[in-house]
Amino acid sequence: MKFVEYCKESYNELVHKTSWPSRKELTQSSVIVLIASIILALIVWFMDWCFESIMTFVYGLL
Repeated sequence: MKFVEYCKESYNELVHKTSWPSRKELTQSSVIVLIASIILALIVWFMDWCFESIMTFVYGLL
């Protein structure tokens, strides 16, 4: 019985008490996350490339 009451309260909160973002806000947020992810991926790629170059140089000396 408690589970059914919990489900009803959860549904009521999601439908009536939660404020959902508009389509425009959601699109803008998604674009920001996408751009930030691409920038972070490029930074990680550049760091990996630098370390690879350094290690190749170091191993070339040995």
